[in-house]
Amino acid sequence: QVQLVESGGGLVQPGGSLRLSCVASGSISRYRMGWYRQAPGKQRESVAVITSGGNTGYADSVKGRFTISRDNAKNTMYLQMNSLKPEDTAVYYCNTDPVTVITWGQGTQVTVSS
Repeated sequence: QVQLVESGGGLVQPGGSLRLSCVASGSISRYRMGWYRQAPGKQRESVAVITSGGNTGYADSVKGRFTISRDNAKNTMYLQMNSLKPEDTAVYYCNTDPVTVITWGQGTQVTVSS
């Protein structure tokens, strides 16, 4: 199965920015892709989606602050996160949308704290 590797997380102060990357082991050009996050004690949720044609959608909680993008030539997807809030603290994962990769990557931890 395809493998997904997330990176780019870290500790940032409120109002700061991070850019997350998701590298796939194979071509993603055919697929709708998405970013997901899971905060402590909560279910994993979708935060952003991008279609094979580049159309995007966002959860209301991140709309206007996050931007999803993709580079099919690099089998890579990105999530630019600006104006970060403590509520954004979570482990961030990538996958197709709908989810088809059974084994999730390790995710990347984003912690927003002053």
